[in-house]
Amino acid sequence: MVGDPSDGQLVVRLQSGDLDALGMLYERHKTCVYRTALGITHDTVAAEDILQDCFLRLHRYAYRVDHSLPLQPWLYRITTNLAYNWARKSKKGQISLDEITECLVGPTHHSPEWQVEVQDERSRIMDAVASLTINQRIVIVLFYLNSLSVKEIATILECPVGTVKSRLYHGRENLRRKLETRTQLMPEMAYGFT
Repeated sequence: MVGDPSDGQLVVRLQSGDLDALGMLYERHKTCVYRTALGITHDTVAAEDILQDCFLRLHRYAYRVDHSLPLQPWLYRITTNLAYNWARKSKKGQISLDEITECLVGPTHHSPEWQVEVQDERSRIMDAVASLTINQRIVIVLFYLNSLSVKEIATILECPVGTVKSRLYHGRENLRRKLETRTQLMPEMAYGFT
């Protein structure tokens, strides 16, 4: 067979006890799982724990995974469930903005001034995202960070499409209000480039 095995083929191998298949799935999907966990929890330690726990669950429950379906939605579902559990236990509102923005966007090749302004804007947005309810934060992260459709998010969260649309709408409205309020409080941020 030429090329890399598909996720389905790796799941079949994992179901047969092949730990190398788990390693290959981990390497293939670790970034999306970690980025999703970090976007929801805003805590690098929690995101790393969720990443590990997600793949431990894949190993433990491989027999439940349907190898004929895409694996990524299953991983997103596990990641969001683990993030829900973390949020319930921790009740944390603290975030590490430097680590989040470093994870979300790679290095840029622009002037230092431009990089500072972009970093300030990212920090402002991430503060606003962190202030959302966990339900709104999850759909915002899955929709905007992971570019998933509303239908895909509904499948992952095991809820109606209408619920996802509602959370997305209210999350966007809350973000808009928080970002507009901050701009009104800090008028120096409301300027344009000419």
